[in-house]
Amino acid sequence: MTSETPAVAAAPKSSATRRQIRGSSLMIVGRFLSLGLNFLVHLLIARYLSKSDFGAFSYALSLVTLGETVATLGLDRAVTRFIPIYDEQKDYPRLFGTLVMVFGTVLTLGLGLLLIFWAFPGFISERVITDEQALGLMTIMIFLSPVQALDTLFNGLFTVFSSPKAIFFRKYVVGPGLRLLAVGLLILTHSNVEFLALGYLLAGIFIILVFGIILFHMLRSNNYFQHLNIREIRIPAKAILAFTIPLLASDLLYTVMGTIDAILLENYHGTEAVGAFRAVLPMARLNQVVLASFALLYTPAAARMFARQDRQGINDLYWQNAIWTAVVSFPIFALTFSLAQPVTTTLLPEHYADSAVIMALLSLGYYFDAALGQNGLTLKVLGKIRYIVSVYVGAAILSVIFNLMFIPTYGALGAGIGTALTLVVFNIMKQLGLLFGTGINLFDLRYRSIYIVVAIAAAGLLLIQLVFAPPFLISFGLATLVSLAVLRVNRNALRVEETFPELLRIPGMRWLLAE
Repeated sequence: MTSETPAVAAAPKSSATRRQIRGSSLMIVGRFLSLGLNFLVHLLIARYLSKSDFGAFSYALSLVTLGETVATLGLDRAVTRFIPIYDEQKDYPRLFGTLVMVFGTVLTLGLGLLLIFWAFPGFISERVITDEQALGLMTIMIFLSPVQALDTLFNGLFTVFSSPKAIFFRKYVVGPGLRLLAVGLLILTHSNVEFLALGYLLAGIFIILVFGIILFHMLRSNNYFQHLNIREIRIPAKAILAFTIPLLASDLLYTVMGTIDAILLENYHGTEAVGAFRAVLPMARLNQVVLASFALLYTPAAARMFARQDRQGINDLYWQNAIWTAVVSFPIFALTFSLAQPVTTTLLPEHYADSAVIMALLSLGYYFDAALGQNGLTLKVLGKIRYIVSVYVGAAILSVIFNLMFIPTYGALGAGIGTALTLVVFNIMKQLGLLFGTGINLFDLRYRSIYIVVAIAAAGLLLIQLVFAPPFLISFGLATLVSLAVLRVNRNALRVEETFPELLRIPGMRWLLAE
């Protein structure tokens, strides 16, 4: 009897772990699928609309994102953090209290945004949105802020109550697919940018209605509503706010960085400047895709080492993650920095040619932030919440200062300079935080050769572009060869045989990666 007990007890844990890993793998696939669809949508819109139309639409969309952040107030984290705990504890009064709080807050703040927009039209048209076309688009798209905030909450609830396949379909297929449909109809019907704005709004409403109904039936079929007693509902406001408000600083930073440039550009230089900047921004942000993907499994590994007080283990984990991110992200960096000019002129219309310099600047900032690894995430795992919140708030303030310094004079180029500087300083501030008792080296000298190789490779490709300006296909082929060379030169430091031995089974990979 006793000899069978461990096996029986271990079975559910093993099964749960297997489901989690398989589900995480599906989410990574979904992330890349969504990324591809959204990138295609972005390119189609940029190529179809005029520069001023694209700028007006991008400007309105950035304000929608700001409104969504305000309406959500970071409470989407409460859904994925507290609902599973209360569900596991069968604490249904607090479970429903959490739902009441998050949905009530989002709806109240969302309605407040709508009322402010409609109550002060003069102030908004004179001080916030001076372009008439952007203002017209905003009268449609302002409703997207509460809609997308609700959609974020539904995403969290599907994560808690649904299967990975349903989450995959819900989050990574339906949303991007509907936006792609809206853009397709825009092009096929030769419609204007107002049609696109309405399409985005209708797609958002459709998603929350359909999946809201699905979620309701899901909860009812699992008998959650039989535990609902309105008189017994308890709202854990203190616990939720204590958890979400400090982490709201990270949302604040990226929202400010994603909005302040558009607001200042529209105010000083009009919507064409917004279009010139926004057209290349998604391409530059691709430099952080690998960093975000690696974060999925980095967090639990670092947390376990922290629990064991294994400082050396955390240091090794951190820097292995950093160099993998630097090397695997290099092909994206090569295309968006060294080959910024041919990539821009190939993917976008000719009138965006001047945006190549902006993309190169942005790419440098985003790659610099990614190549030194999960410093912000590590500080959170190690409990340095006060410091990381201060860094996020400080970086948001710096973003405003830098953009005010450069945008009035240099326009879209100034926005690129300001954003790149913010990202560099932001990453340095996070890196300095590793000095404060984390056990992680500010910079591990064992890996300096990797960063030297990356710098030389990127500079060499850029020099070839500036001197010879070869055709795009030749430049792309050269970037591919250089990326493979960077991978092979650094194969010993990456320890591929130890980390991803299955890669060596692929033909040609043993020569490329084996030590």
